[in-house]
Amino acid sequence: MDFLKGDESSVDELLQAQDHIWNHLFRFISSMSLKCAVELEIPDIIHNHGQSMTISELAWALSIHPTKVHCLRRLMCILVHSGFFTEHDVSCRQSDLEKGYKLTLSLKLLLKDNINLLSARPLLLAVLDPILMKPWQHVSAWFQNDDDDPSAFSIAYYGQTLWDYAAHEPRLNHLFNDAMSSDGLLTASVVLSSKCRGVFAGLKSLVDVGGGLGTMTKLLACKEVRT
Repeated sequence: MDFLKGDESSVDELLQAQDHIWNHLFRFISSMSLKCAVELEIPDIIHNHGQSMTISELAWALSIHPTKVHCLRRLMCILVHSGFFTEHDVSCRQSDLEKGYKLTLSLKLLLKDNINLLSARPLLLAVLDPILMKPWQHVSAWFQNDDDDPSAFSIAYYGQTLWDYAAHEPRLNHLFNDAMSSDGLLTASVVLSSKCRGVFAGLKSLVDVGGGLGTMTKLLACKEVRT
């Protein structure tokens, strides 16, 4: 191969290129690991515990089979690397030191029962659901198909749009509405903060276009619109 000339610089470039490819090939592991942790309710378990938890404590709380505990440790390592947990040494009875795990702010937004009602959990579960992941396997086919297919979703689901599919699939309909509602609430809380609040000064009417359940519009109307 032309770029393998035997000199050190070309070898370094080749390794960097391979590293770049691998980084993108396996990037899905981060999002799937996060989904796994949320489905297992690991963030909620640590939050309710009130302090950091070790792998052995988590394994006991999750009723993980002893043969899988080492895999739980690997899962937590991935999520520490991704910035969702912090890791530090804690004293334990069985040994002098063991790794303990705490939540970051990002994971606090993924708690199941968020007392502030600000949660990104429904959005995560919707976006990473197999129904919405499947169309990504058909994007190349969509580019090569005729104009009759409006999206990769329609190829994956035999001509149906997302709205068609959701109309007869209650689970997707529920996932999508929950995701949009929670994301709207989270966004509205930022929009209505002191930094952005002046944008709505003097507003007397508000039109909601394609608002789904209307979560954001209701909040804006309640806080800002004066009629």
